[in-house]
Amino acid sequence: MPALWIAHVTVTDEEAYKKYAAGATVAIAEHGGEFIARGGRFVQLEGKERPRNVVARFPDVETAERCYHSDTYQAALEHARGASDRELMIVETSE
Repeated sequence: MPALWIAHVTVTDEEAYKKYAAGATVAIAEHGGEFIARGGRFVQLEGKERPRNVVARFPDVETAERCYHSDTYQAALEHARGASDRELMIVETSE
């Protein structure tokens, strides 16, 4: 079943976060992921509002998780640490 990688982010250091985003884009593509939402307009109905919301689709939960643990993504993630407050989850879809 396909899976969605969903991130809710508040960026605190734009320059460092740009480096993260560039590396994460490569890692996601390497694992067959594709962005379906990246920033853009949103309406917060409940919970903590984060100004940046990203959704990527992967072939399955396992592939999305492998992407997260990959060397490429972990190297990118070093730029996000200290440059953002974020939540990230993987959700299996019902497709």
